Amino acid sequence: QVQLVESGGGLVQTGDSLTLSCAVSVRTYGQQNVAWFRQTPGKEREFAAGITWNSATTNYADSVKGRFTISRDNAKSTVDLQMNSLKPEDTAVYYCAARSASRQLGIMSYEYDYWGHGTQVTVSS
Repeated sequence: QVQLVESGGGLVQTGDSLTLSCAVSVRTYGQQNVAWFRQTPGKEREFAAGITWNSATTNYADSVKGRFTISRDNAKSTVDLQMNSLKPEDTAVYYCAARSASRQLGIMSYEYDYWGHGTQVTVSS
């Protein structure tokens, strides 16, 4: 079983930076492709960024490309999402998700098997 725990959310102002962290259960950390999704009330969960098990490949939604950076910290067994130049439209609950490294890095929520409980990010204008 893969366990994911997000942290780092909060209230920031437009233009600020924030780093989210997803702690992945240590036994499975190196066997998972991991992605960050986000969701606002009444909308589908949308892909923000993803990274393969070995950090060889990353993928970003157009809406965050150039502002967000996803990375793995192997020493801490975490997948971090560095968010810069935040905008009010980045306000959402951010979820960490994982799927087996034997499968492709997907961008649809149904492709992921394991989910964290989410962390709220609010960007004020």
